[in-house]
Amino acid sequence: MVKNKSLFGQIWDFLRVRKAWWMTPIIIMLILIGILIVFSQSSAVSPFIYALF
Repeated sequence: MVKNKSLFGQIWDFLRVRKAWWMTPIIIMLILIGILIVFSQSSAVSPFIYALF
């Protein structure tokens, strides 16, 4: 019987079974960039973030 897993659980299983540890930094950076985009859209920090790019 297959359990319903979250997206993060499926990614973790994929990395563990396939030994694809080189993908870990890529996934972490994508998550951090996504968080940065979400928090920078409606905050007082956005002018400083746009100055970085």
